[in-house]
Amino acid sequence: MATSSLLSPQYARPAPPLPCRHLPPQPAVASPATTDRLRLRVHRAPPPAQAKFGKFDAADAPAEPEPAASTAEVDGRAEKAVVTEDDSCLPSDLQGAIWQSGKASADFVNSGGMRGIAELLIPQLEFLNEEGAQAEVWALSRILLDTLAQETGQKVKAIFPDAGVAALLKYQWKDAQFKCASLSDRKPVDTDDEVVVMIIPDHQMLESVERISSQLSDDPIRPLIMWNPRLVSGDVGVGYNVRNLRRNFLSTFTTVYSMRPLPAGAIFRCYPEKWKVFYDDPNRPNRYLLARESSSRPDATDIEIIFGGGGASEQSEEEPSMMTNVIAAFSSVSRFMRVISK
Repeated sequence: MATSSLLSPQYARPAPPLPCRHLPPQPAVASPATTDRLRLRVHRAPPPAQAKFGKFDAADAPAEPEPAASTAEVDGRAEKAVVTEDDSCLPSDLQGAIWQSGKASADFVNSGGMRGIAELLIPQLEFLNEEGAQAEVWALSRILLDTLAQETGQKVKAIFPDAGVAALLKYQWKDAQFKCASLSDRKPVDTDDEVVVMIIPDHQMLESVERISSQLSDDPIRPLIMWNPRLVSGDVGVGYNVRNLRRNFLSTFTTVYSMRPLPAGAIFRCYPEKWKVFYDDPNRPNRYLLARESSSRPDATDIEIIFGGGGASEQSEEEPSMMTNVIAAFSSVSRFMRVISK
């Protein structure tokens, strides 16, 4: 049988190759993917540190973005940013401070602590007689309670000073990870409650606070956290024995979180860290320097020594007095109070 002259493409003989023409090299153009990879190699420095305690105004921020810096400048700033600032542990706003108090309380409970106090000595959480102040404080307390429930993984019971407040919040917070009760309830603590938190217990309910604390000390033993307690009152008519009883009762608690702004600095403690005293950085108006660390709360004498510089005799005539420094710094503290309370 004769072979057909028409062959299928796979059996056809390939054509001779065409002569190779060398074209001039074209300039390399980076593709979008290559550009993205190149961009990822640039080490960007972290954003500039904000002023602690809210001692800054929105007007201080630049109106326009700064021009992009070169890679060498960015890398140099990144290396300098590795150094930890003295005041890096301080919160920058009120919500951050409340979250810190919840985290410190959870760390205290997880380490086996039984009685703890978390206090934020700022006007918004201390003066509750103003209109709308209490409602705002109850709303802020949820940050603490949610953090404590998430970090411990235990059943948290929040006890509020008023039955009406507890009923309202129980209705509003139906999706909460904790339960609500009040100091005036017949049985505020149940047997299945694992961690109890008293929100701003008042000195008028001291007997109820002590009764619940004694109940939690029995089998089974459960932790108790008091958030911003107001059990000590210096009002006229309160006898010495009552004040002494309150001090003895509070002495059984460990302060796991404390934030107290001062005219020229702050006193701060966040468990498990030590107590820290800060003072204004003279070279950076919106920053603070660490003056001292201690395992116990600094008293009035310690504060006077730190901010007084060892007495007036050690001050030169050209240096301003301590009272002058306090008055000069009072305006910045007032601004901090307004900003952190927003």
